[in-house]
Parts: sequence; C-alpha cells; structure tokens
Amino acid sequence: MKMILAVLMEAWHLLLDSSLYVILGLLIAGLLKSFLSATFVARHLGRGRFLPVLKAALLGIPIPLCSCGVMPAAASLKKQGASNGASIAFLISTPESGVDSISVSYALLDPLLTVARPVAALLSALAAGFLESLFGPPLSPPVVEPVIPVATACCSPAAVDQAPGPSQRIWPGIKSGLRYAFGELWGDLASWFAFGLLLSGLITVLVPDDLIAGYLGGGPIAMLIMLVIGIPIYICASASTPIAAALILKGVSPGAALVFLLAGPATNLASLSMLTGLLGKNGTLRYLISLAASSFLCGLLLDQIYNWNGLSAKAVIGQAGDLMPISWRLGAALLLIILSIRPISLTLKNLGRRILAYFTGRRAGGASCCCPSDSCRN
Repeated sequence: MKMILAVLMEAWHLLLDSSLYVILGLLIAGLLKSFLSATFVARHLGRGRFLPVLKAALLGIPIPLCSCGVMPAAASLKKQGASNGASIAFLISTPESGVDSISVSYALLDPLLTVARPVAALLSALAAGFLESLFGPPLSPPVVEPVIPVATACCSPAAVDQAPGPSQRIWPGIKSGLRYAFGELWGDLASWFAFGLLLSGLITVLVPDDLIAGYLGGGPIAMLIMLVIGIPIYICASASTPIAAALILKGVSPGAALVFLLAGPATNLASLSMLTGLLGKNGTLRYLISLAASSFLCGLLLDQIYNWNGLSAKAVIGQAGDLMPISWRLGAALLLIILSIRPISLTLKNLGRRILAYFTGRRAGGASCCCPSDSCRN
C-alpha cells in the first residue's frame, strides 16, 4: 500500500507541475484547429522538391496529431499533389511535436531540452523529406479532387473537417476550438497522459538510480537502446514527456531522453502497415532509417551541448511548474481530472471488453489503430 501511495503522489506532483501548461496547449491547439483548415494546409504543400518539404515540416510542428492520427492527414496532402518528401516531413514533425507537448515540455523539462525537442523534430523531418525527394520515385501528376476526410485529433475518426475557416467570424471559431480542445482532443489524449503520469511515478519509485544511469547515462549505446524502445511502441508526444522527465531524474542523459521523445511518438507497429500503403515498402524503409539516424545524431549532439556548457538537465527539470501559484496549479489539475473522468472510464470499459473477448473467444468490436477511446473507430 505504501508503494502505491508513493507512486500516486509522484504522479500527482507531475500533474500539478504540468496541468496548467496542458490546458494552455489545448487552448492553442483548439484555435489552430478552428482557424487553420485542412484545405489551407494542403494548398500550400504543392509541387517541388525541397520547398514543400520545408513547409510541411514547419506546419507539422504545432499540430497535435499522433502517429496514427497523422496518417489520414498525410494521405489528404498526398491526394492534393504533395510529394512523398513533403508527406514524410509532415508525418515526422507532426507527431513528434505539437503545441500541447511543447507546453508540457516547458512545465516538466529544462529550457534547453524544451527548445531542442521541436528543433530536433524539424531537423529530422527535413532530413527524411529531403532524402525521399532525392532518392524516392518521381512526382506523379496531381489528382484533382476534393480534400478527403482528415483526422483532427490523436486517432480521431476520419470525419470530414468541420472546423470553421479563417473567413468565418471569430467567436464561433473560438467556441468550436474550445469544444474540440476539451472534448475530442483531450478525450483522445487523457488516457495516454494518465498512463504516462503513472508510469513516470513507477519509474521514480521503483527503479534504482544506478541501474538506469549505468545503461542510459549517455553515449551511443544509450541512444540505440532508446531507439529500440521508442520505435515499436505507441505513445503520444504529451504522454511521453512525463516519462522522459522521470527518466532524466533517474540519471538518463538529455540526449537519450530526446531520442525517446522523437522516436516514440513518430511511429509504432500499429501504424507501419498504413505507412507502407501510403509510401510503399522502399519509402517506409527510408522513413525508418532517416528517423532513426536523425534521432540518434540529435541525441548525441544534445548531450555534447550539455557537456560543453557544463549544464545538468536533472538540476533544473520541472522548475517551470513552480513559477505558477499553487492555487492556479491545483485548479488546473482538478479541471483536468474532471475532464478526464469520461474518456478514462470509456478506455477502461473498452479494455474490459477486449480482455473478456480474449478469454471468451468473442470479437471485441470497434478496435482502433492505436487509441482506446470510443471515438477511435475504423
């Protein structure tokens, strides 16, 4: 019982530090959804080798989509004539970053790692997109057809984009963005964020400092281990942040944590089949190689930056949350808990159905590519 309480207390402290920034990130994400339509994004990723790659990577940085939810959006871009290079850049930069995960990073991580995360996401997206543009198949003629449905949240259903465009009035767009941010978007993220908090609490309480520091304290081996862990698993960018924070507090180097933050959200086994259908086998192989190589190099470079400047991520991690008054942090944490009750209960309900189906031999139904909520249907 003492161990359970200790884990819950560690998770609660992380929630207090991050909740206000999570809400801020959700607000910004809602505004992006309302005033940056899928049609606008697709229109600005036209033909060419390198400029569309840069545009796709930059546009993907603030958009909050996971590695499965980004697939329909990338397919939409490709249908509108975007090259494979631009599609790959969007596929990498979008799940690796996002305004929600950036705000959580500022709350739980140190400033240098907070800045390094979106910068590394941009660099890895550019590297993969340029590689595909140089060595991939030639561009095919653009297909003239309406924009296909785009997922608007982490693995949300492929429904037609209903968000109001920039030409509509401001207030309806704000209301639509708020409904999206605290309804659909947080509904898809809540369970994963809670899982990340609990897992970080377990790491903090149960894992000895010497064990992690001995294997993941830095160097190429630590980066390779993080790649092996991060590439096959599914975890959203926001949920990976508290896990990375707990690992750094246990002695993991910032570079190794960055590799996990890049590789974990960018791909998973569940999305590889969709990726193969979108890019082909050779394109998928180039995607994985460039993602692994760029994450590996960014991790090594970040550790060198810390060493050259005599910085310690462990010494300052999580101090941004202390800047806010405790009453604000407590209110934000309670608000997130209230907003999370329904999506987490639905997740547990679906999980129970799947466990029952597994032991009874019946089909659970309604399975999704990677998300557990009711909104993630095929």
